[in-house]
Amino acid sequence: MTEKKKLPDFIYFPGFGELVLSGARPLFGILLGLLAGAGLIALSGVNPLDAYTALLKGAVGSPQAIANVLVRASPLLICGVGVALGIKAGVWNIGPEGYMYAGAIGATVVGLIPLPVSPIIHITLAFLAAIVVAAIWGFGPAYLRAYRGVNEVVTTIMMNYVAIYFVSWLVHEPQPMAEPGSFFPMSRMIAPTAMLPILMKGSSLHPGFIIGLAACILFFLALRFTPFGLRTRMLGANPDAARYAGMNVKRQILFVLLIGALMGGVAGACEIMGLKDRLYMDFVAGVGYEAVAVALLAGGNPLGVIASALFFSALKAGGTTMSIQTGVGAPMTVVIEALCVIFVIAVGYSERKRLERLDKTEKEDEEVVEHVG
Repeated sequence: MTEKKKLPDFIYFPGFGELVLSGARPLFGILLGLLAGAGLIALSGVNPLDAYTALLKGAVGSPQAIANVLVRASPLLICGVGVALGIKAGVWNIGPEGYMYAGAIGATVVGLIPLPVSPIIHITLAFLAAIVVAAIWGFGPAYLRAYRGVNEVVTTIMMNYVAIYFVSWLVHEPQPMAEPGSFFPMSRMIAPTAMLPILMKGSSLHPGFIIGLAACILFFLALRFTPFGLRTRMLGANPDAARYAGMNVKRQILFVLLIGALMGGVAGACEIMGLKDRLYMDFVAGVGYEAVAVALLAGGNPLGVIASALFFSALKAGGTTMSIQTGVGAPMTVVIEALCVIFVIAVGYSERKRLERLDKTEKEDEEVVEHVG
């Protein structure tokens, strides 16, 4: 009997065993991606070692640099764990971009109101508004996937564009939210009581990354120790078996997709209340799609999302320093991100095929033993 059958728990839910057994896969894929990126950098006439040294310095070379990485990681952590939950359930939630815009709308509307309350209450109300608006925004694609069988990839991507243009309309004059006479389409500034506190003087570090870390840990525990997590893992492992076992598959899919929408709304609220202080046109700029890549790189493991989000954020934060010191274009960091994701997927595909061949060989051996017996 193979190790895969001896340790089914390690294979089918994200526990410590999965980190031990499959943790090398993303690390190996990232290494291959970095090596491929080094080759491209060398082709451009720059020493890859110098480029990566500058990138590392720009990411962790000072407290301000580390704070910058954490700020960039905040939306990736929050959105990424929502996408990872969908991966565990076997659904592809590509809507974080739109959910962030929707959540930002809710947070901005409440933030613009000068409520005579303490900052804690005002911030809480803004988060609740962001969650409600994001849930409403994500309900359509979730319902269509769960109860009508409409492909969630298509609907969530299309809703992203609707959200982008809807925000653009809201922040253009003469809409009430728009800043009069602004040089760039934006809303009026939210009230000071609705702004998240800055955790480090001289930086933009806000509590968003703490919310993201807490969400990753909580969803890890939920997937491993709660009935909801069991249903989610069963759904991702074998939807037919889950249905046969009596699970309400449609409702579970709806819940999983809605949770992804809620997390995106929280991420959008954090960006507005902690970093932007107002709603801008195109303020997300592809972060939602990066969160999908973060979840893929983590293999759907909520704890892996932490490492993956920090890795992506370090690449982005250090890319500017690499570009200034070595002349390598900042877009090279996006190329490296893509290469890492591709190699992680490729390594995972190879490993899955190897396990399938091993399982097939074992079954053939068992048939031979039974025939001989």
